[in-house]
Amino acid sequence: MTAWGLPAMSATAATGSARTLLVVGDSLSAEYGLARGSGWVALLEKRLADEKIAARVVNASISGDTTSGGRSRLAALLTQHKPTHVLIELGGNDALRGLPLDMTRQNLTAMAQAARDSGAKVMLVGMQVPPNYGARYGQDFAALFGSVAKEQGAALVPFLLAGVADAPNADKLFQPDRIHPLAEAHPTMLANVWKVLKPWLR
Repeated sequence: MTAWGLPAMSATAATGSARTLLVVGDSLSAEYGLARGSGWVALLEKRLADEKIAARVVNASISGDTTSGGRSRLAALLTQHKPTHVLIELGGNDALRGLPLDMTRQNLTAMAQAARDSGAKVMLVGMQVPPNYGARYGQDFAALFGSVAKEQGAALVPFLLAGVADAPNADKLFQPDRIHPLAEAHPTMLANVWKVLKPWLR
């Protein structure tokens, strides 16, 4: 959800018919402030290998990225990696910067359409904002992921940080900036994605 850093590019393959999963996200997916290999995308690679699900994971997440940034990068990523599945984990930085919700919606819609046009299946990974942003804004922001997913026939993870941001011990699960989860929280984040992703791959 945040001001997030370096792109992490990685790949894993197992046996069977190959799939390529492209993750286009922000710092929540780019291992901001974490040791390499401890974020949810890296844990996803390990989970796929453990379950012998043939897949190559390309993590094209960049800390600080917005939906506008992701939209501008997506065409080149689709051409380069030719993914069969695209996971879009963007929008949190839009909210933190107070960008119009319509802009976020349009960008997510355009990304989903572009990925579908390339032949890939699409998953949106939803985000929510803290209550201090106002109840109406928070509700509308959270809802836009579901509405875009429905319109585009995309799979949906409603809230990447479920069980983390709303946990009783949430303060102990975040880095000092209170925005980026600690490594201990990333297995929960993966679990939120995995329960949607596993059937989506089949």
